Amino acid sequence: MTQPNDLLPEGLEDRLPAEAARITAAMRACLDVLDAHGYDRVRPPLLEFEASLAGRMAGVTVGETSTMFRFVDPASLRTLALRSDMTPQVGRIAATSLSAAPRPLRLAYCGDTVVIKASQLDPARERLQLGAELIGSDSVAAASEAVMLAIEAMKAAGLTGISVDMTLPDLVDTLAEKAFPLAPDRREAVRRELDTKDAGGLRSAGGSAYLPLLYATGPFDSALAALRAVDAGGALKSRLDGLEQIAAAIGDAARITLDPTERHGFEYQTWFGFTLYAEGLRRAVGRGGTYRIAGSDEPATGFTLYLDRLAEGAPQPEAARTCYLPLGHDRAAAARLRSEGWRTVAQLAEGEDAKALGCGWVLDGSEPRKL
Repeated sequence: MTQPNDLLPEGLEDRLPAEAARITAAMRACLDVLDAHGYDRVRPPLLEFEASLAGRMAGVTVGETSTMFRFVDPASLRTLALRSDMTPQVGRIAATSLSAAPRPLRLAYCGDTVVIKASQLDPARERLQLGAELIGSDSVAAASEAVMLAIEAMKAAGLTGISVDMTLPDLVDTLAEKAFPLAPDRREAVRRELDTKDAGGLRSAGGSAYLPLLYATGPFDSALAALRAVDAGGALKSRLDGLEQIAAAIGDAARITLDPTERHGFEYQTWFGFTLYAEGLRRAVGRGGTYRIAGSDEPATGFTLYLDRLAEGAPQPEAARTCYLPLGHDRAAAARLRSEGWRTVAQLAEGEDAKALGCGWVLDGSEPRKL
């Protein structure tokens, strides 16, 4: 019977067996891909001192309202925080414990994150993050590796119809220096209006020169051509050449689009960012790009997959054959079945219904017999 105290907080939910199995299968498939490409897994703690986490998260300072749950540690009397993103923790590990490790350093991670408040479009406050970071490089080669690795991981998890939407996170700052001069105090307003695709607001913010960027979006080839036409002065040439090389590396492995003014989810990326989508899923499956590790300023490239979302589009894993083990069964035979990939359910009392317990076979002597 459900009790009033059994209700879960807003944005949190139980994952029942079928869904949990799908998430676990997707996680294993993705981690196997990362491991096969030389990415070593690290497991940072769920809790850290707030000062450490905030110091390595772009746009967050100690003491300000943020996405992180915070409370006082009774042992140290210092403020602790629950991680809302694992990427800064991987950056801390690279900058401290693994600072002397050879570069480029390839690290993988997977774990739960929690935020205080989620958006209306995505109300979940707990997310299972999985990702990879290539530390010591933010080159075109590193970016190509990150994108291809993410695509391969998604395919290994069973997703189809994969799409990569590229962006240029530092677009406004780059153009504002010379090509389309813009005072520093007006850049944020221009970024905001570009992000909302508001032509009227962009004019009001003093960004009329940036209007053509609103139309340099869509399928990669046509959007890139439009962006090159806008970049008459060549301020973006190296970035656009880089995008073209990354797209060539992707080839037909995924559909490629370009939205150079997209900023959502790219608060700390530098010259390159990308969002991942898959057929049948309304929301983004993951994001990635190039960035600098806060604190050490070391260049890095990486991506994060949101496993909970990803698993919604992944196929249900095929259930292993389940064999019922009656009282007094042959334990050696049962162990042999498990080593061959069977699941076993042992009888605990008289009167149990093997089929109701999900068993399709029963151990008869030393061999399984179909029920």
